[in-house]
Amino acid sequence: MSRELFVLTYGALVAQLCKDYEKDEDVNTCLDRMGYDIGIRLIEDFLARSAVKKCRSYSETAEMIAQVAFKMYLGVTPSVSCCSAAGNEFSLILDQNPLVDFVEELPAERASLCYCNLLCGVIRGALEMVHLAAEVTFLQDKLKGDAVTEIGIIFLKKTEEKKHKRNK
Repeated sequence: MSRELFVLTYGALVAQLCKDYEKDEDVNTCLDRMGYDIGIRLIEDFLARSAVKKCRSYSETAEMIAQVAFKMYLGVTPSVSCCSAAGNEFSLILDQNPLVDFVEELPAERASLCYCNLLCGVIRGALEMVHLAAEVTFLQDKLKGDAVTEIGIIFLKKTEEKKHKRNK
């Protein structure tokens, strides 16, 4: 699928959700949930196509998301910055966001709409499938007048893999 077709289709999806839901919060939740469902499936494609090795740290994981995943699926490479001394909070800063190529601004009545919230869900879902619980939110958005689009990722803790013991 071409990037332009995807971006136009995404715009139509958001427009339809805005018609279906009165509150921006409901649209944001729906976009996040859809993104999560995409992320839990997309991680398999990502791992198969990228042939990346297992990341050993949160910073390595954040770099992998920016340098490989965003480039592979959206054709852009956000910059990454660490936002905490603990090393578990990162920002992905997008100078260009391809999902808004055909969007000039949000309508005044949709001021709290997080137009690209699907991306947060995708990242959260993909991370969860590799046993990394994370909180992913938009911190800045060009559509809301900010200079850049910034996605915040807070790694909560590694989810434990269940280990099965053999009966001898």
